[in-house]
Amino acid sequence: MYILIVEDDDRIAEALKQTLRVHGYESNYVGTGAAALTRLADAGLVLLDLGLPDLDGHEVCRRIRELSCVPVIVLSGRTEELDRVMALHMGADDFVAKPFSRYELVARIQAVLRRAGGCPQHAADPAAPAPVSPETPLPEPEPELHGPGQPPLQPLLQAGPIRLDPRTRKLFVDGSEVHITRKEFDLLAMLLEEPGAVMERQDIMCRVWDENWFGSTRTLDVHVGSLRSKLGHTEWIETVRGVGYRLAVPTAAAHA
Repeated sequence: MYILIVEDDDRIAEALKQTLRVHGYESNYVGTGAAALTRLADAGLVLLDLGLPDLDGHEVCRRIRELSCVPVIVLSGRTEELDRVMALHMGADDFVAKPFSRYELVARIQAVLRRAGGCPQHAADPAAPAPVSPETPLPEPEPELHGPGQPPLQPLLQAGPIRLDPRTRKLFVDGSEVHITRKEFDLLAMLLEEPGAVMERQDIMCRVWDENWFGSTRTLDVHVGSLRSKLGHTEWIETVRGVGYRLAVPTAAAHA
């Protein structure tokens, strides 16, 4: 199975190509919509970014659909409802918002290829990779808050009035439960392991999200902002400009 990647960011395109290779797919990439329209003949599937330098991705999708029934998965950071709806109306088979994990992407590719099996021009390829086995990690596996050799259950993580229970995945501030999302919990747990220590942005992204996560680390900033708001003290999570974040709960607020 040959997959055509249409992406003008070489870094992202190369990462996609490497991921596809690991999962048994051949691929190559082009950086413009015009180039993509000339490379459809051998493609079994197209991964299409919307932000191309020459043509809008929606228009590229429309033209692809006029020329071929090749499955198209749109990959884009433009996640407004209008962008998603337009992509599907223009002929896309699926829409994956950036950033995304490689496991989600591969699962969506396999799902789209299954649905496209009835197309006479793109029948199921007998040489295509088998579906991901049950042993393959899922996009967001339950995080392990322990290192090698440590027991699977950790004691409470606590700093000042902040208390995190890894077993129940609950957060308490001054004894009152505060509801946070899964990613916010994992982010705070990482910061709580070493209060005061600076956690680098890339280390946080690799551990809390996925080491093969594609897209901007802006999602980290959004989660930090939300977590600060829920904690009620924006200064408790400090930004170390150009490096990352650290937990800085005031000493005066610490429990005895």
